[in-house]
Amino acid sequence: MKRTTLMDDLDAGKTLALRILGGRDLSAKALEKRLVSKGTSEETASKTVDWLKEIGLINDAEHACSIVRHYHVKGYGLARIKAELFRREIARDVWDDALLVLDDAATEDTALHFLEKKLRGSRERNDLRRAEDALVRRGFNYEEAREAINKYLEIQDDPD
Repeated sequence: MKRTTLMDDLDAGKTLALRILGGRDLSAKALEKRLVSKGTSEETASKTVDWLKEIGLINDAEHACSIVRHYHVKGYGLARIKAELFRREIARDVWDDALLVLDDAATEDTALHFLEKKLRGSRERNDLRRAEDALVRRGFNYEEAREAINKYLEIQDDPD
């Protein structure tokens, strides 16, 4: 009967981790949980994740920046982006640097672009209310949504 050593477990853990990462990026914490759920011991999972960090295959800061850029381009607000970072198990201390990409002007432009696409020139009260609610669901706060609606109406009033 073959005896399994810690080294064999570590090699198996590394192989499994590389196969999992081949499909998509994961945070260190998410990968560690995934390895344990696949039968790897917690110690082996932790050592495997440390190894992957050392060789640069896991970088939570880069992963967080990628998530922020992706969801910002898709038109989501700060609250929704933070919820996605939380869901993806990115440590909160990593969020701050990643969220520096979002400035007020970019947030306003994103909300305005969403409104232009959603409303297509409509000024109907019900359409505006629905669009404002949609912005809030997308992660913008009420103040940002209201400001975007006002800016949208200004643009609609301006013939140039």
